[in-house]
Amino acid sequence: MFMTCHYFSLVLNRNIEINVIVPTPEGNEQITAEGKQMRYDYEKGLPVVYLLHGAYGDNSSWMRFSSIERYAQAHNCIAVMAGVENSFYQDMEHGSRYYTYMTEELPAYITRIFPASGKREDTFIAGFSMGGYGAWFLGLSRPDLYAKAASMSGALDIGKVYEAGKGGSMDSPFRWEDCFGEKTENLSGSDRDLLQLLKEDKEKGLLPELYQSCGDQDFLFTINQEVHRKIEAMGIRTEYHEVPGHMHNWDFWDQDIRRILDWMLPA
Repeated sequence: MFMTCHYFSLVLNRNIEINVIVPTPEGNEQITAEGKQMRYDYEKGLPVVYLLHGAYGDNSSWMRFSSIERYAQAHNCIAVMAGVENSFYQDMEHGSRYYTYMTEELPAYITRIFPASGKREDTFIAGFSMGGYGAWFLGLSRPDLYAKAASMSGALDIGKVYEAGKGGSMDSPFRWEDCFGEKTENLSGSDRDLLQLLKEDKEKGLLPELYQSCGDQDFLFTINQEVHRKIEAMGIRTEYHEVPGHMHNWDFWDQDIRRILDWMLPA
């Protein structure tokens, strides 16, 4: 069951649109009634996967370019898709408070309106490109909310991505100062740096499980390799995949989200 929901956000101070998939009792579309098994296990609350878009995207990206409705149905989970512009999922210095929206208001809305579990062990987050950074950023800055966080082709070293965009060696549609304010020139080592957040979470003893993947033809491949090596040096284990022949596109992300859902919600 696919729904587009419109409602007024107090955090964002405007009407917004989100997409939500809720698995239906009869399963995937049936051609015949033979072998049909109805599932009505909504009472205890279904697991929720928040799916984050990349730069230039919005809440429609996953529905338009992937088969996520079939995958969510097969894994019996709710999938939630919101749009945050090119914000890097921040409470922007000049703009909207997307971090607060994603970690506070949206989960409250989902768990009250839909048959969704509010438990940490049933709550997951995944994204690609800017959304890969976003999934880890939200997961590591609020490890109390998410059991697992997955990044595909993620912009995981925010300092290096900024420098590459500033220097013109990487396409950069972002208004960095609007997103990060005075921290823009010093993102590495700040509270927006994923490795810094990972170090702090490790010290606190509360970490979501992490998944990282990138195609070896992706322009962010070298950054992903470097981040993985640094995480290994910290003694932290992650689910890591280098995928031969794949680039920064939906052919890869539509394929990899199936592996991610298997990892998040093993049968």
